[in-house]
Amino acid sequence: MSSGKNEIWAAYQKEIADDHYYFARSCIRQNIFPAAENLFINILRDDLGKDIYDDEKQTTCTGIAYHSGLVPMETTMTVVARQFALMNESGYENFVVSCVTSFGIYAEMLETWKHFPETEKQTREALKRAIGKDFTIPKNIVHASDIIYKFRKEIAAHAKLRLINNKTGEPLKVVEHIGCHYAKIFPFHGVGGAEYPYVLAGLIDEWGGKQIDYPERRHCCGFGFRQYLLKSNRGYSASNSKIKFDSMNPFKPDLIIANCPGCTFFLDRWQYVIAEQEGITYGENGYGIPVLTYEEIAGLLLGYDPWDIGLQTHQVTVEPLLDKMGIHYYPGKKYLGANGEDIGRPELPIVLKCI
Repeated sequence: MSSGKNEIWAAYQKEIADDHYYFARSCIRQNIFPAAENLFINILRDDLGKDIYDDEKQTTCTGIAYHSGLVPMETTMTVVARQFALMNESGYENFVVSCVTSFGIYAEMLETWKHFPETEKQTREALKRAIGKDFTIPKNIVHASDIIYKFRKEIAAHAKLRLINNKTGEPLKVVEHIGCHYAKIFPFHGVGGAEYPYVLAGLIDEWGGKQIDYPERRHCCGFGFRQYLLKSNRGYSASNSKIKFDSMNPFKPDLIIANCPGCTFFLDRWQYVIAEQEGITYGENGYGIPVLTYEEIAGLLLGYDPWDIGLQTHQVTVEPLLDKMGIHYYPGKKYLGANGEDIGRPELPIVLKCI
């Protein structure tokens, strides 16, 4: 980064706890990329030796419904308070959030309580009436990508591979996409702030890749929330993703890394939609640009099997990327279920190439 960017980035640092985490899962993420969160837990426990608690009692944060105007803020505050109460009962004080939307929700509620103390008092009263619980605000609250960022050097030390093109020896060209709710609402809650976030760029740098700086780097993926709920509005979402693809494509990225489940999903799926509707494909040879999460990238570098970590659930085929990285995989295992049963192949797109 330039010295000017370094100065801005240095102003937006945050405390990230070293260990003993309470993990708040994502409702949307468990449905669209069902292996990703378990991979995150496994990396922390097995590769880094950290303590992380996965609580079956937690619920959705209500984020999508809240931002769609369906759930009032007071209800969301009470749900957030319940999550904190569950953390307290489990004996933890470091709260790790899987979803960027949820991370924005927790940050917003905490900031609201801070600036309007009467709302915290009302929330405590509502929680007490509803389920008879009280809560203590977490000592440390971060997004899951912050944890991977914090331990990026340790992961690099354990890694079997780097973000290097195995065929050319050159660094892989990587686009990083930060979910809007990570730092655009409250910049000081994100590593590097809103303009120069480093939480994913730091992974690229540490793991040997090359950042792609393109004009629409900070443009929203278009996910939205009403767009998500209303089928008639989804063209707004696709058009925003297309703006990003058109902007990044001349730089020939090898992959996209994202920290928001919605962004990962739509940047992945809209490539299929754009290909089928417009006949346009991005990336090399008509296969599209693979879109992976931060822990999926970490998992590949650490030597996890690509099918065990769920890469077959992505729309854009990942095999060309695996080949570039020199990762060995078994094609016949791609569509086997957890117990080795054949779950069948999905119907393939007409325009976007898949393997």
